Amino acid sequence: MDDRAAPWWAVLPPVAGAAVMATGILSVGLHLVGPDVVSLVAFGLAGALWILLAGDFAALSLGRRRDWEAWADTPPALTAVAATTILGVRCSLLGWGPVALVLLVIAAVAWVALLPAVLRHLGHRMPGGAFLICVATEGLAVLSATLAPRYGRPLAWAGLVLLVLGLVLYVDALVRFDFRQVVAGAGDQWVAGGALAISALGGAKLLATGVWTGEVLRTGTLVVLGLSLLWYAVLLVAEVARPRPAYDMLRWATVFPLGMTAVACLSVSDAAGIGWLDPLGRVLLGIAAAAWLLTAYGLVRQASSGRPV
Repeated sequence: MDDRAAPWWAVLPPVAGAAVMATGILSVGLHLVGPDVVSLVAFGLAGALWILLAGDFAALSLGRRRDWEAWADTPPALTAVAATTILGVRCSLLGWGPVALVLLVIAAVAWVALLPAVLRHLGHRMPGGAFLICVATEGLAVLSATLAPRYGRPLAWAGLVLLVLGLVLYVDALVRFDFRQVVAGAGDQWVAGGALAISALGGAKLLATGVWTGEVLRTGTLVVLGLSLLWYAVLLVAEVARPRPAYDMLRWATVFPLGMTAVACLSVSDAAGIGWLDPLGRVLLGIAAAAWLLTAYGLVRQASSGRPV
């Protein structure tokens, strides 16, 4: 089918996975602060979009193999991994342990299949999407640690290994990042901070397992969270100094880090016993929710106009 004749939802770009990530983490954050009805609505939207994108992924791999191979070499392909892990975390919060475990397996298989090809094709002066090599890996760490209390210590150890590996990949992405994107990026420059936020969330989830009781993991988690908040401040100043109000699909890659930073603050507050991070997380969650609404409005408006989303 000609892409120009297809409905917008049948030809979503790979980066649309960031919309699942953004909506899923917003659902997690809303669950943590209380309004569970709204959280469940967000979870339903994220799940529906995940199914839609999975269908697009399957159709592309079966019907347009060359296009699929070209897509699978790019960092946005890893949104498939990260989005699946975020949904898995939300399923675990609902008590759906077996579903979350299945999603962990799916995400792990996709990670093994996609990450080596993405790493081989990474270049220099990359946009913020390069940090998805870290985000996808840390997503696996977060979900593994979340499920560890239910399914055993091996998952906690797997989470720790993935957490460290994700931080190594973060350094690799940072070296490749084009820092001009801070003031010129279309939205995915925020992943530079979001990758550290999901790393801090991984540390909080590992602390919550009770497997490690020393100060090394706690201190490391706080340092990583502090760096993510520093990125948040720098990127926010850049947005104010050079506003980019036009809708772009990459803006979902802004909403996700906003929501992830909020959830990281809320989770680290609980796991590390630092009270002031909780109100900060609530404020940041409100900002993330507002950004989600604005971006969703932009998506609906663009789709209704018949233009590619």
